[in-house]
Amino acid sequence: MGRPIIPLIITDEERDELNTWVRRRQMPAAEQQRARMILLSTEGLPGRVIAERVGVTAETVSKWRKRFEQFRVAGLTDAPRSGRPRSIDDDKVTDVINKTLQSKPKDATHWSTTLMAKETGLNAMAISRIWRAFGLKPHRLETFKLSTDPHFVAKVHDIVGLYMNPPDRALVLCVDEKSQIQALNRTQPALPLSFGYSETRTHDYVRHGTTTLFAALDVATGEVIGRLHRRHRAKEFLAFLKEIDREVPEDLDIHLVMDNDGTHKTEKVRAWFAARPRYHVHFTPTSASWVNLVERFFGLISERWIKRNSHRSTRELEASIKDYLARYNDDPKPFVWRKTADQIIESIARLSDKLNNKTNFC
Repeated sequence: MGRPIIPLIITDEERDELNTWVRRRQMPAAEQQRARMILLSTEGLPGRVIAERVGVTAETVSKWRKRFEQFRVAGLTDAPRSGRPRSIDDDKVTDVINKTLQSKPKDATHWSTTLMAKETGLNAMAISRIWRAFGLKPHRLETFKLSTDPHFVAKVHDIVGLYMNPPDRALVLCVDEKSQIQALNRTQPALPLSFGYSETRTHDYVRHGTTTLFAALDVATGEVIGRLHRRHRAKEFLAFLKEIDREVPEDLDIHLVMDNDGTHKTEKVRAWFAARPRYHVHFTPTSASWVNLVERFFGLISERWIKRNSHRSTRELEASIKDYLARYNDDPKPFVWRKTADQIIESIARLSDKLNNKTNFC
């Protein structure tokens, strides 16, 4: 029969702390694993069962259970290991951080590990470790652009309100065009993925024409209405609106979210909307295409389908995109908008303050 399994007894405070360890993203994986062992031990499970669930050996479970019984939660963290003392003191680390944040090298636009090592007298590996520890990435550069639309706040509230609280008996469609999609074919065959080697292909290619994808994303279901045209004019946009009108049931109102492209505001397009009162148009703020959820779909189709494919003609490219749309609509997934309008406006305000302070400082 063997000895009965005695559940490990822990306090409510210890259980809450261990559960926090398991949920916290920045927690070391080894410590999260130990927390799961202890939590499972409170259920009276045999060590071999816990080991199978966590992915360790039964001896490891026994070790950390004993460590917990002796030192409680503090015993689950790694004890300091013996080794040589630190060769870089806090003052040196502070000097590296301050130079990274507040200065630039004489012969470059940004610091590299080699340049900073030469400046501070440390080696490049030490600089790299300091930057990683403090989340500094001087080699990275991200871009942004603030909208100057005078109605920015009102438009964000309007569109985000549609995403988070859609109206009854209505369809919310995010509409836009992905223009200038190139039919590219590599000059030589690609080398496939292999053990120790990534997929490779030639850097040069041959162009075989372009096409434009007109897309309308259903916010509720994630389904996409897509049409392809060789040109990107108001004429093609109007033809796409007629396709939408044929596909959406007549008893539903349609709310269209779209940007301020000139093809969306011609007299013929305005007249078409005026003759169909079930359409309600919501324009995104200028220079704020990220508010339009269909841009997320365009990013998806680019990364998953277009960029790494080769096409020998525009017709072949269009057939490929139609194939992807059919596959995508077989099992669509809606994109969930999480930030409220107030949160977006607050973050924009913080960025504006930073820019103003930087300008005043300069």
